[in-house]
Amino acid sequence: MAKGFDLNAKIAELEALLFIHGEPLPLKKIQSVLEVSKEEADRAIEGLEARLGEEHRGLALLKDGDKIQLVTKTQFGKILEKFVKDELSEELSPASLETLAAIIYFAPISRSRLEYLRGVNSSFILRSLLLRGLVERFSDPDRPNQYLYRPTFELLKHAGLSKREDMPDFEKFQGLMRAFETHSEDSGQVQSETTEVTAESSPMQQVGGEKNTTTEPHTQ
Repeated sequence: MAKGFDLNAKIAELEALLFIHGEPLPLKKIQSVLEVSKEEADRAIEGLEARLGEEHRGLALLKDGDKIQLVTKTQFGKILEKFVKDELSEELSPASLETLAAIIYFAPISRSRLEYLRGVNSSFILRSLLLRGLVERFSDPDRPNQYLYRPTFELLKHAGLSKREDMPDFEKFQGLMRAFETHSEDSGQVQSETTEVTAESSPMQQVGGEKNTTTEPHTQ
C-alpha cells in the first residue's frame, strides 16, 4: 500500500468519480484516475459500498465483473418512476433544448465533452432525451467503455431539419470544435464560443413545443 494512503479521502473521490461518470467504470480506470493500486482501489470500493449500505442512503454500488456503477436503490423505484413520467409529460426545459442543440452540432459527442461545453452535469438530461427518443447512444469505437451520442431522425423531424447541416452556422461551430480538438491549449476560448449554441439560436424551440410520450430509448 502506498505511503500516505487516505482511505476516507479515496472513498469520497471514488463516490464523486462514479457520480460524474454516470456509467459503469472499469477498475483499471478507477486505479488510474485515483492514482491507487488495485488493493487500494478495492479497499475504497468496499468502504463506499459499506457506507452506501446504511439504511438512510438512496444510492448503491452495482458491480458487473471488473466494472462499478453508482445506481439508485430498488426501494425508491416508484418515486423515481413517477418523477420520470412527470418529466416526460412536460415540455422540454431550456437546458434540454441547449443539450439537443449541442448534440446536433457536435455529434457524435461523448457525455464528458458535452458536460465540458455546457459546464454542468448532463446525466439526467441525457437519460430523459434517450427516453423521449430524441437522441441515441452507441459505443465509442475508440473507447469501448464509453458512449457517444447523436440525434435521432425523430429529433431532426421535430426540428424541421432534413439534415444536421441545416442548423444555423453549422460550419462555424464545426470549425470551433475542430479547433478545440486540435488546439487544446486554447480550449478556454473555444468553450466560450461553443457554449453560445443555445436553444434560442437554433430550431430547437420547435422541439420544445412538442410533447413526446415515447417511453423506449433509441439505443444501439
